[in-house]
Amino acid sequence: MMETKIFSQDQIDDAVKLLAEGELVAFPTETVYGLGAIATNEQAVKNVYAAKGRPSDNPLIVTVTDAQMMSKYAKEVPERAQKLIKKFWPGPLTLLLYVKPNSLPKAVTGGLDTVAFRCPHDALTHELISKLGYPIVGPSANTSTKPSPTTAQHVYHDLKGKIAGIIDGGPTEVGLESTIIDLSVATPVVLRPGAITPEELSNALGEKVLINSGKVSDKDVPKAPGMKYRHYAPSAPVVVVDDPQDFANIELTSATGVMALNDVLNKINLPAVNKFNLGKNLADADHNLFGGLRYFDDKPEIKQIFVQGFNGSEDTLAYMNRLNKAAAGHHYMAK
Repeated sequence: MMETKIFSQDQIDDAVKLLAEGELVAFPTETVYGLGAIATNEQAVKNVYAAKGRPSDNPLIVTVTDAQMMSKYAKEVPERAQKLIKKFWPGPLTLLLYVKPNSLPKAVTGGLDTVAFRCPHDALTHELISKLGYPIVGPSANTSTKPSPTTAQHVYHDLKGKIAGIIDGGPTEVGLESTIIDLSVATPVVLRPGAITPEELSNALGEKVLINSGKVSDKDVPKAPGMKYRHYAPSAPVVVVDDPQDFANIELTSATGVMALNDVLNKINLPAVNKFNLGKNLADADHNLFGGLRYFDDKPEIKQIFVQGFNGSEDTLAYMNRLNKAAAGHHYMAK
């Protein structure tokens, strides 16, 4: 088992050296921590799949510093992409474009003719990639199917001994992965919701953006991460509670965990150790969701987790997408 070093922000050069040698290094972004390897190094990319226990047909996002770096690997950067880059990059938006033939290994693309590109809003990541001189893959730095990491400690918990290093940039800002939009089709489609909503994308493009609602079959390769396999799930089963008033009807025991907003949590009669505060509002809940799932995942005495759901506006799409995957679609049904 290798030693996993944790680097401070002023030790970027040490992380760059490891990446250049083909090693894996986790890095911070504004959304979640990513697991980095040089995107053009096929063996290093394959090692990412192995470290995470990730299915090999689940394509990876390529993390770049800007559109100029992306243009080396994208077959073209259409006008739509240019509009979104101008409005949202750097930031939590990933663009799916046609890949330039033979520019990236099949381990990155899953053998597809498209690839996803992201330019994070994080100075450490930009410094890392700029000094390295190559784009890096950046799937979430966690064990596959587990909640995504929002701190360096989460990464260490999952990948200690499996990767060479972790750059500690502190807690992430957003807490949910980036929005992914497919620009390889006639009408743009949001493949994974995130902090940037379909409405914002539609306004920036001046045309309607669709939202993917279909499921990927077992035999098909998904176009982007998060479309096919189970994700974000702790060991204990998760149940979504759509109406906060229903918490009063649930039989709560010492083996029950509850995640909810502060005002809801205050009304629930459970010891503090059985409760996780998602915050004051939806933005807080976005930021704290994965942290809460991990909190209970470290408590084997918790056998079931009830989590507050949100319904209504497009702002809830990202939160509910991750929560529904964690819960495998299970919602509390009042008797």
